Amino acid sequence: VSLQMMKHAWDNYKHYAWGLNELKPISKQGHSSNLFGNIQGATIVDALDTLYIMEMKEEFKEAKEWVEKNLDFNVNAEISVFEVNIRFVGGLLSAYYLSGEEVFRKKAVELGEKLLPAFNTPTGIPWALLNIKSGIGRNWPWASGGSSILAEFGTLHLEFVHLSHLSGNPVFAEKVMNIRKVLNRLDKPEGLYPNYLNPSSGQWGQHHVSIGGLGDSFYEYLLKAWLMSDKTDEDGKKMYYDAVQAIETHLIRKSSGGLTYIAEWKGGLLEHKMGHLTCFAGGMFALGADGAPSDKTGHHIELGAEIARTCHESYDRTRMKLGPEAFRFDGGVEAIATRQNEKYYILRPEVIETYMYMWRLTHDPKYRQWGWEAVEALEKHCRVDGGYSGIRDVYSNHESHDDVQQSFFLSETLKYLYLLFSEDDLLPFEHWVFNTEAHPLPVLRKDDGNKEENQK
Repeated sequence: VSLQMMKHAWDNYKHYAWGLNELKPISKQGHSSNLFGNIQGATIVDALDTLYIMEMKEEFKEAKEWVEKNLDFNVNAEISVFEVNIRFVGGLLSAYYLSGEEVFRKKAVELGEKLLPAFNTPTGIPWALLNIKSGIGRNWPWASGGSSILAEFGTLHLEFVHLSHLSGNPVFAEKVMNIRKVLNRLDKPEGLYPNYLNPSSGQWGQHHVSIGGLGDSFYEYLLKAWLMSDKTDEDGKKMYYDAVQAIETHLIRKSSGGLTYIAEWKGGLLEHKMGHLTCFAGGMFALGADGAPSDKTGHHIELGAEIARTCHESYDRTRMKLGPEAFRFDGGVEAIATRQNEKYYILRPEVIETYMYMWRLTHDPKYRQWGWEAVEALEKHCRVDGGYSGIRDVYSNHESHDDVQQSFFLSETLKYLYLLFSEDDLLPFEHWVFNTEAHPLPVLRKDDGNKEENQK
């Protein structure tokens, strides 16, 4: 079914928005997010590996030809370093490793080079926004006192290690290893990592901590850096398990109805709210269970299962059986969105991602059952003639569509669904690590010292 869904999403993108970043499936035209500046083709690059994995050979070929002829980074525009890295660099790297087509390697390295000026700060902590023509960077104006954001500069590691591996140029890996050095030198409040870090002073901004937006993928990349290094990156491993320990102590709570959730921390005060983005953490805890300290393996799997259950409840307690952007555990409410501006669903993958990890690591059939419920809800409420659209209020009786088919729907949501219902030997975890946009990157084996030579 996810194959037919992919075909519907892709065919409509191709028909109405080819070469543009995303599709507006109701107005049947292109949609351009300012995250990518003037770079075009986000959906194409993001979907390459999904097309390849689903064996949509014709479509993959067309996408590859578009990349060869039209993917252009010489644009005078400001881009989000984080979004361009996870979607474009990640998508190109994955497409290269899966297909072996040289054009993808070349474009990935070319784009990586264009992102390097973002690191020209006093500390080497990169800017959030970069003009890729002038090389001038800055931070989001709303971010605490000119700070960079933990989830943004903490979600470059996997891709940049691979850029060094494929280009033979150590500078990419050096840039991301330096970010670690800066973080290791700093005092962490209660062992937690605040979401804001000033790239000039090297000091934390506001003491806000979140495993959802602004923090999320930083933690994921610590664990995955260790896994991707064939379990040789001891520093990444230690940082991950220490962080999980602090998260358990300070952020993980149980509601009166018995649902485990991860709260947000604001200068020592908890906000009992969990975002859809935070739901990725169930899969992360389960993936990290195997390497957990002495006898904690079962506990980490259990934690993953509990988060999966809470997130399933957030879906189940809506009218449309699709989860809201954020849900709360206060004032007698559990796993329900109470604010109008948190009731939307934009085709996000995190809950399905956690089902996929939980399925692969436990083979409990309920995860496939829950995934199937999500498929039915997507088909019923998000599928429109012109593709798939997000929804403004998942508690409402009638769909009000937001008219955007996000590139990550093809890259992540549909890929995780496909993997959830596939055999475990498709992209097995011992050989592949998924970046935060679901782009699979190969584990770099210890004995691959001479591999770089063979790859050129």
